[in-house]
Amino acid sequence: MNSLFSPENLPPPPGIPIPATIATATTTPTPILIPKLEPFDEWLNTHTPQQHQSQEPNFSNGSLDLDLNLLCDETPDDPTNNNLYSEFNRISQLFRTAFSYGPQNDAVPDPITKGLQQLRNDAVSNPFANPPPQHLRNGAVPDPDSRAIVPVPEDGRPSPTAVATTPRRRFKELVRVTDLGGPEQRHFRDVVRRTRMVYDSLRVLATTEDERRAVDARRVRSDLRASAVMRNCGLWLNRDKRIVGAIPGVCVGDVFLYRMELCVVGLHGQPQAGIDYLPASMSSNGEPVATSVIVSGGYEDDVDEGDVIIYSGHGGQDKHSKQVFHQKLEGGNLAMERSMHYGIEVRVIRGVRYDGTSSASGKVYVYDGLYRILECWFDVGRSGFGVYKYKLCRIDGQAKMGSAVMKEALLLRKDPMSFKPMCCLSLDISNRKENVVVRLFNDIDRNYDPLRYEYLVKTNFPQFVFHQSGRGTGCECVDGCVEGCFCAMKNGGEFPYNQSGNLLRGRPLIFECGPFCHCPPHCRNRVTQKGLKNRLEVFRSRETGWGVRSLDLIQAGAFICEYTGVVLTREQAQLLTMNGDSLIYPNRFTDRWAEWGDLSLIDSNYVRPSYPSIPPLDFAMDVSRMRNVACYMSHSSTPNVLVQFVLYDHNNLMFPHLMLFAMENIPPMRELSLDYGVADEWTGKLSICN
Repeated sequence: MNSLFSPENLPPPPGIPIPATIATATTTPTPILIPKLEPFDEWLNTHTPQQHQSQEPNFSNGSLDLDLNLLCDETPDDPTNNNLYSEFNRISQLFRTAFSYGPQNDAVPDPITKGLQQLRNDAVSNPFANPPPQHLRNGAVPDPDSRAIVPVPEDGRPSPTAVATTPRRRFKELVRVTDLGGPEQRHFRDVVRRTRMVYDSLRVLATTEDERRAVDARRVRSDLRASAVMRNCGLWLNRDKRIVGAIPGVCVGDVFLYRMELCVVGLHGQPQAGIDYLPASMSSNGEPVATSVIVSGGYEDDVDEGDVIIYSGHGGQDKHSKQVFHQKLEGGNLAMERSMHYGIEVRVIRGVRYDGTSSASGKVYVYDGLYRILECWFDVGRSGFGVYKYKLCRIDGQAKMGSAVMKEALLLRKDPMSFKPMCCLSLDISNRKENVVVRLFNDIDRNYDPLRYEYLVKTNFPQFVFHQSGRGTGCECVDGCVEGCFCAMKNGGEFPYNQSGNLLRGRPLIFECGPFCHCPPHCRNRVTQKGLKNRLEVFRSRETGWGVRSLDLIQAGAFICEYTGVVLTREQAQLLTMNGDSLIYPNRFTDRWAEWGDLSLIDSNYVRPSYPSIPPLDFAMDVSRMRNVACYMSHSSTPNVLVQFVLYDHNNLMFPHLMLFAMENIPPMRELSLDYGVADEWTGKLSICN
């Protein structure tokens, strides 16, 4: 049996020390090279390959009518993937043409490519490329290798560390996006935001299909189904290129509930492996380059100290993440070493265990920013086998790590006085009226204004709103509402929520079960009437005056709280406005509810919900004396919270409740924002809340 360090097994790379305890080894079992997998996440059963047929999903009946053949980032060296390369070559050519120095063609780029074309010439660059030669400046067609992120020898000879030579049609271009201006940042953020909203809408919709299936029926995870549909429709971002460094539109601290969502936005292209890299077979100079890693804390040789990480390589581990063979310098291990050699930073995503998450692994994934690989060495691991280790250090000048913010929020949930206790003005401004406490925090000035108002848990309607014409009607369900019941028919034949209470899609109006229904309190159609469930905090902000954030992770589609106030008729509102504008007008809120569940990018026949319909709202809400936590939410043209009209305690269509739902996954301590329709141009918030 060959020695571990024989030339055919492991040629020692220059600059990587090898411990004497390993170098003296004589024989060893044949190493097993497997990706550094994250804890197994109930992966799909192996599918029998079928010829792909172009088809468009049908959502007319609220179902995902599509043959899901999940295609993730397969290893490009597999000869069975040749049919995929032709499609890749077509898309890659579009991207290369968009970035060529010569004239553009008439191809239609994807949203990211379109945005990149609008940037300045120095905004997208090869970090190690020299200025373009004179013949390129004159408009000549560039060499395909000219944009390689690692240099290619000019004489055409392969690099000393090159490991493969492949046809050019399989190359992927590596780019770095830098120096984005405000408009470009907002553009990319909106692209990512809308892509994630489509993903979350599909995922939540897929859960309802699983609920309808028989208990013993085979189920495919909703996150996998959603990602497969989006891939078949060409909605994955950054598929025709590899971006090193930050992904435009993805912010430090963003939280992802599932690994597949990382693939959808292009943050980490491997659905299971911990190291994402451009393989040598797809690199223009034949060397692999690492772009991102996932740190989950589940491996015996990893050391995570926040800003500094000792990251162990992949290969040689069993299904319990224990090292059982020596590792080799190939695949992701070699890519990490090459990224260190060329000074290429990597994105770090941390897998954090979080109670209440819907993922099978019990983890959420937090983007913590860019790290540089400073050292690489071959060492004896805790199990006695050779392991490649890499020292990663966080680059200065970035926003605070999202994983650190989540830890601080956890401490505040356990002990609200653990951080700046003198700045905590109240542990609960609701005075125990809410199900959970609402904290008041101010570490900027001595403003105590929120304590001067009476806290109003539910909207105060005039008495005439509750006058019923005849006997009230409701469902006859005994153990929770079922398909086809009276309340389901009032909502157009389907329930507005899944079993977890997440909003399936926005609509003009939602009818929840009310006092005339026979169903119990745990009925799936009783969500918003149960009140606040996330621990919110009103805090003082230098940018927006007062703001609202959550100590809990709020999942996309989840109910947050009601926007309360004292309801006034038009005549009453006109009298009150004479003394100053302190009113909220529900008809001014933009129709953000229509964005949640909008599948027009996937189904060309998708129609915006129009039932149940609602008449024009002609009332106002006075919040000058009585209000709740929602009144302190800031205005934003790209909000993370939507307003959904709901009826449950009366049937008067003219006076619905204003219920707030999350449009995206909102990390702890991130400010909540609404689109009020009309806002103060200086502070971005309604003047009544400043």
